[in-house]
Amino acid sequence: MSIERREFGYFRGYRCELITLKCGEMSASFTNFGAAVQSLCVPDKDGNAADILLGYDTLEEYAEGGSCHGATVGRVANRIGGAKFTLNGKEYTLTANDGVNTLHSGNFGYNKRVWTVDEVIDGTEPSVTFGLISPDGEEHFPGTLSLSAKYTLTENALKIEYSAKADADTPVNLTNHSYFNLKGEGNGDIKDHIVNINAKQYTPVDAGLIPTGVLAYVTGTPFDFLSPKRVGEDMDNGRLPNGYDNNFVLGMTREMRTAATVYEPQSGRVMTVETDKPGIQFYIGIGLNGEHGKNGHTYNKYAGLCLESQFFPDSPNKPDFPDCIVRAGEEYRCVTVYSFDVRAM
Repeated sequence: MSIERREFGYFRGYRCELITLKCGEMSASFTNFGAAVQSLCVPDKDGNAADILLGYDTLEEYAEGGSCHGATVGRVANRIGGAKFTLNGKEYTLTANDGVNTLHSGNFGYNKRVWTVDEVIDGTEPSVTFGLISPDGEEHFPGTLSLSAKYTLTENALKIEYSAKADADTPVNLTNHSYFNLKGEGNGDIKDHIVNINAKQYTPVDAGLIPTGVLAYVTGTPFDFLSPKRVGEDMDNGRLPNGYDNNFVLGMTREMRTAATVYEPQSGRVMTVETDKPGIQFYIGIGLNGEHGKNGHTYNKYAGLCLESQFFPDSPNKPDFPDCIVRAGEEYRCVTVYSFDVRAM
């Protein structure tokens, strides 16, 4: 176990760090710019470690990039339809940065903020905790929100814990936007990754990717991952040519559950995702288009996949969806764990 800290650069005069935690054969680096995971090195079936996260080498690339690599996304991750919502009888108009909708809270979300480094702990399970104060009216959301993002590295897992409190009622939906490629970042696409998502339902969307409000069963659709299958199976056979950017329903209650597993046959790496969130967004990098990434690599379409634990998209406008409103003085908490193993062919 060890911790390394170094300067990562400056953003608008604020100092950013790169903090590396090591535990057993695993290592991970984090930056307080966007409270982001910059790298995650995991051994394969032969014991060879590789970085399995897409990302950038420099702070400037994180500041300029539009893909949210490894970042904490909020105040409300994913989409809000019509760039507005009503809370306690008052309508709030947000920034329309995705057509007529709001995506990841507008143009200056938490992924573009410099967080404080509140705590770095060495030991058998090293951790780093970042903090942020999001003022009332930021990106037009109500209430001042105080929040923290804690990352803990174990010998086989990365644990993410978010907590927050607001001084006024406000929607909150924090998630981590890491792109995984279990072959190693920059090593081809993820269409041959084998995915299992423990969801009997998903939320169908309109042309703007806003949920219709219906919970549909996955049986007989390309969204059925109840039995493990290749990411590209229903893309290659023409049933869903462009791929996935969809929310899957894990359950309407807040309990820790296994949401998904991912297996990559070439490396033998297996990733299991557990969370207490009611949904998970499965996104396969459809928007990546020749982006310059780490180590001189180029990230093309499908270079990585995201499994983002979340409340359902457009929850502030969908009263039948799990409630993402944090009441004044109440505490918001959520946990997501990405754990790793290997499997022989």
